[in-house]
Formats: sequence, structure tokens, C-alpha cells
Amino acid sequence: MGTDFTPEQKRYLEGFVAGLAATRAAGGLGTASPASAPVAAAEPTGPEAAAHRAMARTEAEGRKLVPEEKGKREELGLDSYARMKQHARDGLFPKGPDVFRWKFHGLFYVAPTQDSFMCRLRIPNGILKHWQFAGIADMADAHAGGYSHVTTRANLQIREIPATDGTAVVEKLIGLGLTSRGSGADNIRNVTGGPTAGIDPQELLDTRPYALEWHYHILADRSLYGLPRKFNVAFDGGGLIGALEDTNDIGFQAVEVKDGFGVEPGVWFRLVLGGITGHLDLARDTGVILRPEEATRVADAIVRVFIDHGDRTDRKKARLKYLLDAWGFAKFLAATEEKLGMALTRVPAEAVAPRPEPDRLAHVGVHAQKQAGLNWVGVVIPVGKMTTEQMRGLASIARDLGDGDLRLTVWQNLILSGVNDANVPLVEAALEALGLTSRATAIRAGLVACTGAAGCKFGNADTKATAVAIADHCDGRVAADLPVNIHVTGCHHSCAQHYIGDIGLVGARVAVNEEGDTVDGYHLLVGGGFGSDAAIARELWRDVKAEDAPARVEGLLKAWLAHRADDTETLARFTRRHEPDALRALVEEMAE
Repeated sequence: MGTDFTPEQKRYLEGFVAGLAATRAAGGLGTASPASAPVAAAEPTGPEAAAHRAMARTEAEGRKLVPEEKGKREELGLDSYARMKQHARDGLFPKGPDVFRWKFHGLFYVAPTQDSFMCRLRIPNGILKHWQFAGIADMADAHAGGYSHVTTRANLQIREIPATDGTAVVEKLIGLGLTSRGSGADNIRNVTGGPTAGIDPQELLDTRPYALEWHYHILADRSLYGLPRKFNVAFDGGGLIGALEDTNDIGFQAVEVKDGFGVEPGVWFRLVLGGITGHLDLARDTGVILRPEEATRVADAIVRVFIDHGDRTDRKKARLKYLLDAWGFAKFLAATEEKLGMALTRVPAEAVAPRPEPDRLAHVGVHAQKQAGLNWVGVVIPVGKMTTEQMRGLASIARDLGDGDLRLTVWQNLILSGVNDANVPLVEAALEALGLTSRATAIRAGLVACTGAAGCKFGNADTKATAVAIADHCDGRVAADLPVNIHVTGCHHSCAQHYIGDIGLVGARVAVNEEGDTVDGYHLLVGGGFGSDAAIARELWRDVKAEDAPARVEGLLKAWLAHRADDTETLARFTRRHEPDALRALVEEMAE
């Protein structure tokens, strides 16, 4: 054959020769290189390249990847959908690494507690339309247990989904304009924001556009999945109802920056990092402020530094907090700036005006919006559980008497917005017909409980039952006149964030005899807080039986009311100024 090749022929021959060389390098042909020559590992490519490089670097350092990391490298959960569909057709639940992979699509196999799936949604800023809410109720009836749970990330879960129906739920959510993608496993979880965003007379900033932009950014970029561990981001606009952004890996806090500090005065986001209350840490101020429109770009850079350098050898030390602890903020922020290709803006603490304080009862009851003549109505959802009948009823109220939106909060309740003054009594009557109310005692308004042993394999106690028992027991016995937050969580994962409650209960198995038999129980903590009153609760009692928890809480509340410094002293501040021994003595005194 002659050497006058066409351009197409030349490209073919070049590709053919390159292919031969690659085959020889991989050991497929034997004459290219001496046997002793090292073979270079192929450089990772594609959306998972950064994660795969981090895994390879970890192994090159002689450290062992945890099974979840190996599973992600073998097959990222996003790629498991065809097998998920086949499992549904065959009526099979996942096994082995697939239990983890299915969570990438929001499906959690919750055996042995329930032989079924739980599906967790993504609801950016916690806001749904009435028809979406009613559609979820229809799905819960058709494919699940006929109820839903409001979560502590202003989100919804539906439970008791059989093996045959998991993918049907995922697909029907998409039909409703919603998704469950990335709501579990090592991914960026539901994006939270101010629940009264856009309607709050106090807010500095409407968080909705920024939460939505970050939500869509996550969904559109595959490289932001399969992080070293889960990741939480929250936006707080300074409204009357807080977003608990200081419990998140990244918190964006709307602040008023004063004149005279070298930056344009006005509303900025302050950046706080490293919140993870289950590991005894709240997010810390970085000294960085940014324009709200820069939030997605900055969050993206932070996440990518975490992908590159987060721990992939120890699940208990893999959250962002531990990278910050190891590096310090200065090194981490320098790496973030390198990713960004720009310097972050820093101001001294005195450049930022004090943030407006939230109202700890604004998530329940009737409150005037900044739009004249309109109100939001905070509906009490007992420990976050709603029947589908109640869901459809709430959707109808939002459609007929409000602005059509339902707003979920981190306090496991929801808000009906855009209710005009004349319709408030009608809304309250309609709620009563559903077995719900907008009115709550100080104790019930701040009652939070995770799923617990009734639906989670990690739960050591039936948290929702205990929370209801505490409220039923204390109401009528204790006349609390200031807000009280009681957080009941089932295990050390702290989904109900027991460390930030005035009173926190964390599930424990309590021994009842020498043979090792146990019953539901709790360790009880006091003195937690958030926002300007942020604090991590400290332990007061260990191994309290679940049946004894209501009376123990009653005694603590009575001791507070009897011995507080004045009528304005909160329960948290009261417990913080007493040592545990003194507190226990005061409670025992009330029982005599």
C-alpha cells in the first residue's frame, strides 16, 4: 500500500498505532517494554475523577478505604438505576453495597426495623405547591404506608414502600416536579432556607433564589455526588424563624455590613463552616463575607476541596468538621480561594451589625406577613407525622385560603402562607376539622423527634412515642411561660439534634437485670442552644427508662420555674448556671 494516505486514513492509522501502544502498556502485547518497567496507572477522567484521585492517593499513602468508598469506585449509586428497576420488577430489596447505592436515589432499605423502603425527598427551602403536596399524599396511599413525616431539614419522608414500588415512587416524584436524587448516602442533602422567606417583615434577605440556585446546581453536576461523607448547606435570611444554619457544614447567614470597613455597606452573606451537632460542634464564623449572588460559586469550591481532601478511611471522622480541625480555617480557606481563583472578602467582627433575633414560637400560630393584610399560619404537626387525609386537607386550605404554598420548617411543622385577615378564622376551623391546630403550648411548640426505633435500625428507643408521652404528661402539670425546646433522638447520629435542645434526650438501651435484658431509655442532656444563644448541651442523667422520662422532664421544668433568677430566664440559661449535681438536687427537691 502506498504512503499517500487521505487525511481520514492518516487519522485512522494514528489511532490504530496509539491503540497498539496502549495495549502493550497494559500487558496485552508482549514486545514493547522490558518486564521490569513500571506501568503507570491511568489518570482518572470524567465527573468522578477528583474523587477517584483522592481514593488513589489515600491507598498510595498505605491507608485503607472504607467499604463505601470502594463501592462508589466500583459503581457510583447514580449508575445503579437499571438494576434498581429490575429489582422492583422482581420484588427484591437490595443487598450488600447496593443498600448504600440505592440511597443515591433517595431510597433507604430500613430493615430490620421495617421490611420496606423509606423515600426522602428534596424540597429546596422547604417550599411546595399545594398540588405537589397533594400528589405526595396520593403516592403515599398508592405505594407506601398512608402517612408522611416532616424532617428536621424541612423535608418530607414517606415510609413502608414495598420492594416493587421503590422506583415508581422515584419516578412519580419527578412527575410532580420534585426529586429524591442525592437525598441519602454521601451527597449534598436537602437545601434549607428561611421558612418565611419573602414574606417575613424582619428578614434581611429572601433566601429562596439562593437556595434554589444551589439546589439546581447540585442536580446538574454529577461531580458533586459521592463525597467523602454527607454534606449540609443552609441559608438563613435573618427572619423570625431560623434555619439552624449553624448546625450545617456550610451556613450562609444574611448580615448587615456597616460602612467604613473597606467594603460596600449593605446585606451580605457571612460564611460559617463545620457545624455537626452530633459531633459536638456548631458552625464557626470564618470572618468571610460574600455577595449573595456568589454563594453557589463559593459553596461549590468548598465542596470540591472537601472532595479532594476529606477522610475516606474512617466514616466517623469523614465530615467537613474533621478536615477543618486537621487543617485549621486559614489553610482550608486558602485552598478554597485556589479553587475559586479569587480572594475571599474578609471583614472584622465589628463590621457586622447584630443579626435580628428569631422568635422561637413564630413557626406556630398566626403571624402578620410583610404584605399588608396577609398572614402565615404555623400548623402544629405532632412529632412531624401527618396522615394522607390531613395532607390533602392542608393542600386544599393552601389552595383555597392561602397563596398555594406549604412551607416546611426544621421544627417538623408546616406553614400556610398568604392567608388574608378575613380568612384566618376559617383556616383555623378547617385545621380543627383535620384534627390539627395552629395553637400549641410552649412545650409542644418546641417538641422535635426523629423516627427512632419504630422505623430506623439505629434507634435505641421509640422517640416519637416518648416525645408525645412527655408532652401529654407535662401539659396540665407544668405551665411553662417561655419557649422550651425538647429534642428526642434515637441514637448518636442525632437526627433530632439533641445537643441544641433546652432538653435533649438521646436513645440508649437501659439494662434491667443481670442477664443483660434491656428496655428503651435515654441519656438526658440540658442547656443546648442555637443562633446567638448557641451552646452544646451537657449530660445530666444517664440511662433513664423511657417510661420514666416524662416525669423526669416534668421535675426539671418545675425546678426551673421555681428557682429561675427572674421571669425572663430561659430554661437553657438556668441549667447552664447550675452544675449537674445542683440541678439534680433541685429536681429531687421538687419530687419530695
